[in-house]
Amino acid sequence: MRGSLLTRQRLVGVFLIGVVLLLSPALSLFDRADELAGIPLSYLYLFGVWLLLVVLAAVTVESGDS
Repeated sequence: MRGSLLTRQRLVGVFLIGVVLLLSPALSLFDRADELAGIPLSYLYLFGVWLLLVVLAAVTVESGDS
């Protein structure tokens, strides 16, 4: 039971990190015409944050805290 509560709390933390990283102020930092390897910087930021959130959620769910 304790591991389940800890997992829920960690998933809420991952969600809150995602909210902060995907809010307008953070997005506006990367909303420029710059490109890296031909890919717009804003796309790289969005997909990088998305990948980070998926990895953090997977690590949280698969951890052996139960």
